[in-house]
Amino acid sequence: MSGNSNGKAPGRTGGKDSGTRLTVLVALGANLLIAVAKAVGGVVAGSPALLSEAAHSVADSVNEVFLLAALRRSRRPPDRHHPFGYGKERFFWSLLAAVGIFVMGGCFSVFQGIEALRSGADESHSGYIAGLAVLAVALLAESASLLRALHQVRGQPGGGIGRDPALRTVVAEDGTAVLGVTLAMAGMALHMTTGQVVWEGSASLAIGALLGYVAYRLGKDARDQLIGEAVDPEMRDRIRALLDAQPEIDSVEALLTMRLGTDSALVAARIDLAPGLESERVELVCERIKESVANLWPDADQVFLDVTDAATADARGSRGWKTMNGSPLPAIARPLSGIRRA
Repeated sequence: MSGNSNGKAPGRTGGKDSGTRLTVLVALGANLLIAVAKAVGGVVAGSPALLSEAAHSVADSVNEVFLLAALRRSRRPPDRHHPFGYGKERFFWSLLAAVGIFVMGGCFSVFQGIEALRSGADESHSGYIAGLAVLAVALLAESASLLRALHQVRGQPGGGIGRDPALRTVVAEDGTAVLGVTLAMAGMALHMTTGQVVWEGSASLAIGALLGYVAYRLGKDARDQLIGEAVDPEMRDRIRALLDAQPEIDSVEALLTMRLGTDSALVAARIDLAPGLESERVELVCERIKESVANLWPDADQVFLDVTDAATADARGSRGWKTMNGSPLPAIARPLSGIRRA
């Protein structure tokens, strides 16, 4: 097996994280202020919808702390225990954020809605004007945070929202917050108009269902990445086409890919080389092929080639061939020095 690293620590994005960190900090500051205002307004007005939104903002605030931890910890360099780096830390903390959204936001909102519906009594809506004012301010703040996150998404090539779980989580949280505040305002307004608390109870249940769905989607994405999701099929097909086009490759027996972080991926290929290659040339051929893969896709910073048939028959008997996975390998096909790209 011939392998390489391009000199970039997997999961270390350096300055690329500064924009995401600022986006998370903006969202955190907005959610902390909004959570306090919603909680105070909810207690004063006795509004279950407003209290549900307060729980939503608290959940978002805790989750943004998780995301900040993910940004910091995922940049650690590889070590003996984690040779591919810590890029998957982002997926782990995003999974915790999804759990936080479900438990602290969704479950509490559903509880508030059930309690309001079970009471079945008309409730006083004194103080609801102040509560609606709080929600209006919250809507503006959440919208500003969402616009900031979407602006960063547009500034990243290749649709960065799909690759960065921290940014994806912020966008999901802010988008859900805007919808949640709109539902809470509608429920409170209908309660004031009709005098029936069922509208606010229904709004709380809708907010809980919305948070549950978002938590499920974020948790599913994080789980897929944690257990080793392959890269997108289009990029995999491009890598296979590049390998098939190499004159020294007779056939590509297997091609495996796995994302290691937001800008780091592993590519492992089992290839048959064309017969007649001298063993001294195999190393140069492998290094050139791996560099071609890395140039095609800069995220492929871990490229490994398993050469299963790479020399003439006479070389196998006299030039120190080894066996790996039951396939003949030249003794020189050991891990090569790192390929560094500008």
